[in-house]
This record gives sequence, C-alpha cells and structure tokens, in this order.
Amino acid sequence: MQRLEGLYVQFCTELDRQQNIRLHALHRRLQGDLLNGVTDLYPGYVNLYIEFDAAVLHRGRVRGWVTEHLRAVPEQELAAGAAGRRIDIPVRYDGEDLEDVAAQTGLSPAEVVRQHSAQAYHVYAVGFTPGFPFLGELPPRLRLPRRSTPRAAVPFNAVAIAAAQSCVYVLPSPGGWHLLGTALTTIYDPNRPQPFLISPGDSVRFVAAPGDTPPLPSVRPLWPAAPQFPALHVIKPGLLDMLVDAGRFRQAHYGLARSGPLDQHSADLANRLAGNSPGTPLLELTLLGPKLTALQDVTLAVAGLGMIPQIGGQAVAAQTPFLLRAGQMLDFKPTDQGARSYLAVAGGLETQPFLGSSSVDRTGRIGRPLQAGDVLGLGSLGRPLTDLTDAVFAPLPPLLAEVTLRLLPGPQASFEALVALASAPFRVASGDRMGIRLSGPDVPGGQVISEATPQGAVQVTPAGQPILLLADRGRIGGYHKPAVIHPDDLPLAAQLRPNQLVHLRPYVSGPPDTWARHWFMPA
Repeated sequence: MQRLEGLYVQFCTELDRQQNIRLHALHRRLQGDLLNGVTDLYPGYVNLYIEFDAAVLHRGRVRGWVTEHLRAVPEQELAAGAAGRRIDIPVRYDGEDLEDVAAQTGLSPAEVVRQHSAQAYHVYAVGFTPGFPFLGELPPRLRLPRRSTPRAAVPFNAVAIAAAQSCVYVLPSPGGWHLLGTALTTIYDPNRPQPFLISPGDSVRFVAAPGDTPPLPSVRPLWPAAPQFPALHVIKPGLLDMLVDAGRFRQAHYGLARSGPLDQHSADLANRLAGNSPGTPLLELTLLGPKLTALQDVTLAVAGLGMIPQIGGQAVAAQTPFLLRAGQMLDFKPTDQGARSYLAVAGGLETQPFLGSSSVDRTGRIGRPLQAGDVLGLGSLGRPLTDLTDAVFAPLPPLLAEVTLRLLPGPQASFEALVALASAPFRVASGDRMGIRLSGPDVPGGQVISEATPQGAVQVTPAGQPILLLADRGRIGGYHKPAVIHPDDLPLAAQLRPNQLVHLRPYVSGPPDTWARHWFMPA
C-alpha cells in the first residue's frame, strides 16, 4: 500500500509575482523529469507541493531532485514564464454585487468595469474546484475584503473579486467573493479533449462583452451505457455507491481531487479476493448498500467494515469470494462497525477513464453515484471461483466504539495545537468523502496563504474545530494544518461513523524546530 508524504518548496512568504513565475518554471521542469514514486505536483501561491510515495522514494532523494532542477532553471525560461499564454475571457458585467462594489469603492459601476478589464492578470494557482483560476493583482481601488457572509451557492461562471485577487467560479459552488459578472467562455469542461482552458502561470484578461451564459458542462460518464459484458443491474442504489480505482494522480495542478478509495486497505483486499490487481475499478459503498441483480454468473468479493453482503437474505461468509448466479439478487446489511465496504467483480468493471482514472469526482462532474437502472459490465472475463477459494487473507480488525488515530506533526505544527488535539476525545459531527468534521476541545488554528492540502491533513480554522481531510478534499486551502493522520491509520478514518468518539494521539520525534524543516525546503 502507498505511503504518501509531501514536501513544500518555499519561494516566498507573501504574494510575489516574480517568485510565482519562478515557482511555475520549476514545476514545468519537474513535470518533464518526474521521478518514479512522485505522485503529484501542486503549485500554489508561494510554494510548490511535491507528493511522493515514501514506500519507494526517500525524502532525501526528492530534495536532491528539486535542488538539481532549481539550479538548472535558465533565465530565458523565467522570462517565458513571465509572458505565459495570453487568454482573453469575454465577460457580461451584470454581477449581483457590482452596484455594491461601486458604492464601497466610491466608483461608478462603469468605472469598476473599466478598471477590472483594463489589465492582464497572472494565474497564481488553479484549484478550489477543478479549473478555478486564482488571478492577481487587482487595481488598488477595487480591493475589498471578502463578504462577511459567504453565499451557499455562487452561479456557474461568475467572475468575482476579493482582496487583491479575481477569479472565475467555473462550477457552481459556495463562495464569499464579490460577483461582478459572468464569463461567456467555458473554462472547464470534462467532456472536451482539453478540459482546462487556463493553466497555472498563464495571463488572463477580461473583456466586456454581451452574450449568453454558456451551458453548464454535462457530467462526464465513467462507464459505458451499453457494456460489452453486462454483469450487474442496479435495482435500487444505496446511500452513496461510487466507482473508484487507485485514484487520479498527477492532476493536482488543475485542482482535480485525488478521488479513489477512502479505505485503500479494504479496496485492495476486495480486489485481491476477486483475483484482481490492486487499483482495478470496483464499487465503494457507504453506510447503506445497493440492491443488484446478476445478468450473468459473476464472481464477487466484498471487504470493509460497513456492511455484510446477502444473497436471498442469507449472509455471505466474510472475506471470501462468492458466486452470484444470473437472476440472483445481492443486497447489503449495514453493520455498526464501520461506514464503508468495497464490492469487487472478478475481471473488474468496464470503464471509460478520465485523465488516467475511473474514479468518480462529483465536484468535477466526472461520473456519478449509481442510480436505479444502471448496468455495469465486466472489464474482462475474470477467473472462475474455483481458482479463488483457496486464497487466505488476514481478517480486518473490528472497529472499536472509540477509535484512536495516530497523528504526525503537520506543516503548521505547534506544541500547543498538538497538545490540544490530544487533550480529550472528539466526536464525529459530520463527514463525507472530502473530510470529517470533529467536535470537541478548541484547537489553536489560523490562516496561511493558500497552499496544497496533504492527504490526511488535520485542518484547523480560526474557529478551532478540526477537519480530517480525505481523498476528495479541495487541493488548495488557506488554513493551518497542525497535524496529519499517520498513513497506516487513514483506512480507520475512512470507517468513522457519525457521533463516533475519536482519540487523537500525536507521535512526535525531534524538537519543534525540526517539524517545519521536515515539511519545507527553501527555493
């Protein structure tokens, strides 16, 4: 199983266009000479995050690789980066906040539009949602703090400003920026051969223009409507049944979520039981499983703590491959032991991958949960059940009523925050594939200039309540991350249920001044 770790290459501590250009030049060079084991590169405002699999790549080797390329970035490449690609975005300036921005700045609405569209903006980073560009810097007269109360829903393609930045909400989402207008060009569409119009390091200019808002991109399907080998028919979906594989790697610079299984251990076990390789597409089932009918004889396997498979109301033996004959129905009985289980089909599921992965990304409109009437097909004809029944695997340990998660110091680790995290149990307040909100003692938190969010980071806002960040987390965030979940405990975090008690136990080696050096290296 992968052990994902990360390293930030720090270029500056405040917004600096020239240093950001240098950052993107390094990003391009590293992309062109990727080390085996580097799983993602994410350029932020002031640092470049390098994610790697510590099971195959040593941190010291990553530092040496970065240093080698930092020394080799030529001046002409920096100059080319300063120019970047120039992209013009037509905008209908009809934003809900245009009049209010004019009133707060003492300008007329026409002058707000003139100043906003009078210059080119540098793309510092792309993230928040897939393809969402962070642009700077605004003319000084237009700089306003974010709205005191964010909107629950910002419309598709809204052009907005806050502080020294501008942006385009390329997908509907919550947001607290001031809305000036509507972009008339689709910036992100997963159905296009080139899904992303804007990349980090580009230059964007807004051009006032009339016109209609383009349609919201349709959801990009991840499995064929008419599979070659139909195998399973969905009679009734569960609460959240998701197609996943190993995940979508090396796409963080566009803001795409990693996706993939939350409990990688159980997903890999289900695939091994079914005779598949790790990462073969399978289904992640959450809390309540679906009802499925077999369209042909299929060999299946289920692993995970969330539910028990049943055929005709009879439970199937745990962690054993089993045969579901044509016409039989498979359903699932929830347990109180966990939140998720994984259903693997011998031969895998037939899929239509997007950027190297068949995992659903609901935020990015890539695939969707199962619906009644869906038909899933075999990726290939799997091994017969008789070839699999001799396989023996260690049983999954039960999930206790009170779970303990080990923590390691995070990018913004402090002695005070780690003590607070360990001071008393927390309770699971809510959760989804993006993260798990905990309620309990206040933890010292804060804000940073937005940067990459590591897998399993414990994020703490100024309000003091921690959030455990999981596979579908936003790839960029502006809050403290005083800890990260130990990689071996991420599967446990994925199985947490609402209201469950969680004990957090920091494991620290070395004095506090070594924690930042572990995460950061200077450029």
